[in-house]
Amino acid sequence: MTYPRFNPMNLDLTPFLFYTGKGGVGKTSTACAAAVNLADSGKRVLIVSTDPASNLQDVFEQEIQTDITDIEKVPGLFAININPEEIAEQYREKVVGPYRGLLPESAINQMEEQLSGACTVEIAAFDEFAGLLTTEKLENEYDHIIFDTAPTGHTLRLLQLPAAWSGFLEESTHGASCLGPLAGLEEKKALYKAAVHALSDYEKTMLLLVSRPDYSSLTEAVRAAKELKETGLSNQHAIINGVYTPADIEDETAQAFYQKQQEALKETESLFGERPVYQLPYVPYSLTGIDSLRWFFSEKADVTPLEEVSQTDLPGLEGFITHLSSKSAGVVMTMGKGGVGKTTVAATIAMKLASQGHRVHLTTTDPASHLSMFIKENDLSENLSISSIDPQAEVQKYRSEVLAQSKDQLDEEGMDFLKEDLMSPCTEEIAVFRAFAKVVARAEGEFVIIDTAPTGHTLLLLDASESYNQELERTAGQVPEEVKKLLPRLRDPEQTDIVVITLPEATPVLEASRLQEDLKRAELFPSWWVLNQSLSAAHTEDPILKAKGLVEQKWIERVKSKEAEQVCLLPWKSDSLLSVRTK
Repeated sequence: MTYPRFNPMNLDLTPFLFYTGKGGVGKTSTACAAAVNLADSGKRVLIVSTDPASNLQDVFEQEIQTDITDIEKVPGLFAININPEEIAEQYREKVVGPYRGLLPESAINQMEEQLSGACTVEIAAFDEFAGLLTTEKLENEYDHIIFDTAPTGHTLRLLQLPAAWSGFLEESTHGASCLGPLAGLEEKKALYKAAVHALSDYEKTMLLLVSRPDYSSLTEAVRAAKELKETGLSNQHAIINGVYTPADIEDETAQAFYQKQQEALKETESLFGERPVYQLPYVPYSLTGIDSLRWFFSEKADVTPLEEVSQTDLPGLEGFITHLSSKSAGVVMTMGKGGVGKTTVAATIAMKLASQGHRVHLTTTDPASHLSMFIKENDLSENLSISSIDPQAEVQKYRSEVLAQSKDQLDEEGMDFLKEDLMSPCTEEIAVFRAFAKVVARAEGEFVIIDTAPTGHTLLLLDASESYNQELERTAGQVPEEVKKLLPRLRDPEQTDIVVITLPEATPVLEASRLQEDLKRAELFPSWWVLNQSLSAAHTEDPILKAKGLVEQKWIERVKSKEAEQVCLLPWKSDSLLSVRTK
């Protein structure tokens, strides 16, 4: 399955171009290459990054400021770094500051935690680029303004909701997720409405959905596309970045790598529907420097020779399995961003422990039917049980409880806002958290392996001033014993092992580092990192994949020296559990 090669010069581009997609798919590289090519054609272009881990300066090989900066080697190209975390901190202080000295410190701490999640960072970033979307002078000065990272549909829906501009926020303390970040937006009402209007204008704004040719990345892109289309952002194009053409199809890893991508690409037509789809080639090195950006959209895709470096000698999962085997029971939480292989690693740990005679329960938010089939075939079901937590069912149950409790306390406008608030990603985490609490209680007599655990922010928010216990008392009448014991159990390293799963690449490692800091705020300290799907550990001889493996070394060394107490390195394999090995 092949699609036309993406080249912005062949499209009828709008003034505003938004590149979006999950971490590590190549949004920044693609956006920067588009900016360079457009500027080379005589256009005046401004590229804006709203990524907390922005690497515009690395790509352009010069410093990029928080105000508009000339790109030295490309006449007509300008860039600006918006640091959403710094803006979010200013935003938090603006909301919380007036209450310092007036409210108890515990109340201030709770307010700060409510404003520390991803929703606050996103709304703070929106606050900044809303000005760029609505400033007539900028629109007249540049032919194109390119945004690296678009707002989510959830953020746009919140900003569109009439209740968000009412006095309801100042009077209500109901709900648990995104009310806090919206506090104090009244003064921005006209600006945000104009920005949302510009986003939904088909002639002004184009959304470019960047994904990788793997099923997880593609389905995430489609989910984001649907969510954003519902808010009015309907001018959408899809870019599949990193489509691999093997140089040596006889190489076992190269063949499996190619086949895996081709199987995912077969699904694109049904997934993307009427949206135009383009592709870009798999390159084994970071796209940095103006020359590389200039030829990225051309038909050439040379492999730049890389100097050989010494391979990092790290163990597989055997060290971690040995550590767990010294116990008789406990909790293992595998955590990481989507697409890094959490489920496969969690299942591998569970099967290995079960094969050694331990009683193990594996719980996941992914459908577990294929795991059940594999375990049955290998006669491991005697020691290993599996449950699948259905987020949709848990969310529906949680929403129903909160709405039922609030219906006699809120007016129609308040209920409308609460219903929207309960559609947030935070709500899903809190709802799933309750189901996890019940499963974790089983760890008193067996190992409980949790695939995809609550984030540190969620745990802190629920722990702040015992807000979660109060919520449960309000909706259920009492706090279950397993909920009371949950946080102390998760914070005890004797009872719980936290494992961060990532890939040996720039964006996944940086995102995993931020996740670890988030966990530490909640007094949860990961002791193990797993670097998954390493091409260097696969010992491939395919020149493209081998070159990619050499690039991994920088990030493997970073994790080993700066991030993790213990590191496991797993070779690239297909997603099939039948191919997973722990050594």
